Amino acid sequence: MEQKPSIVNLNVLAGVAMVLFSGLACAQSSVTLYGIIDSGLLYTSKTANSSTGGNSGKQFSLIDSGSTPSEFGMEGTEDLGGGLKAKFKLENGFSTANGGAGISNGNFFGRQAWVSLESNLGELKTGLQFSPFFLALYRLDPRGLSTFGSSSVIYADSVVATGVFDSNAVSYTSPAISGFTGSVLYALGGEAGNFSAGRNYSADLMYNNGTLMIDAAFYDGNPGGTAQTPVPTNVGFIGRMLGASYKFESFTFKASYTSYKIAGSFSNNVYGGGVNYDITPALDVNGGVWYTTDRNNSSNHSILAALGTQYALSRSTSLYGQIGIVNNHGKMNTGLSINGATQEVAGTTVGAVVGIRHLF
Repeated sequence: MEQKPSIVNLNVLAGVAMVLFSGLACAQSSVTLYGIIDSGLLYTSKTANSSTGGNSGKQFSLIDSGSTPSEFGMEGTEDLGGGLKAKFKLENGFSTANGGAGISNGNFFGRQAWVSLESNLGELKTGLQFSPFFLALYRLDPRGLSTFGSSSVIYADSVVATGVFDSNAVSYTSPAISGFTGSVLYALGGEAGNFSAGRNYSADLMYNNGTLMIDAAFYDGNPGGTAQTPVPTNVGFIGRMLGASYKFESFTFKASYTSYKIAGSFSNNVYGGGVNYDITPALDVNGGVWYTTDRNNSSNHSILAALGTQYALSRSTSLYGQIGIVNNHGKMNTGLSINGATQEVAGTTVGAVVGIRHLF
């Protein structure tokens, strides 16, 4: 006589199956919460008056993001099988100084908000994202695009957040092929009856063999469009960049040329370079120099130089100190810090920032 399985046995089998399938589901998808909290004390020997453009004197203040932007976000990946993955990222910029919006386009998830499909053929991404031009700027900055004394200050002083946080954008990034990687981005303005308003596109081609990196990128953007951002992200400009880096033991040397042709404003050439030195796994020192000149009027020019160091107290917490100097001539107003000193007055300004950064 055939023995039928008991209800107890069936329940045990069902429970085991649920555990197994639950484990498979967890292995195929993941969501990670992450963030950076950065706060610093800033000193500058001069301060630009936003109303008159003159010098308001020395300043000493607490600022958010003295070295890197304060942010929190979540990112996720789902394995769809066959080497295909779905990915997403939502990232907010906030201020440790007052709890408000920080370095972003001013919206809640104003740094990144995108979804993508990735395979061995590359990644297709849609939503708010960094442009290939801005990412090339990051790779070629000897100071890691610090918010104090780096090419990020020149970028923000020139076009605010345009080209950094691209709304309504679609991009494609290729896989690495013999050391070459390419990226293209197209952002739609979305304005009915005016196809070109708010439209921008960007591309980048990079070669990297682990020691030598060569990078070339451009950006072309029109003003207007339907993207609503409290921080301006639709300044019309054409950007070009070419640069290289070379890694030798604990040293990484970088040099670049960047062009900003801004609608109704300056047409600047920026020549920059510097070095990063990892003294120990916990201690890093870096420095850079940038010379900016207006190609339409050579009397408008500036030179920015900065030196910084960072010491890791742990894998999550670091202390940092930075010192910089900027000298402006003519109508040039290059600043020292994205927060607190984005623009500076004519003549020489000296500044410094010390702070703490925590990753979570």
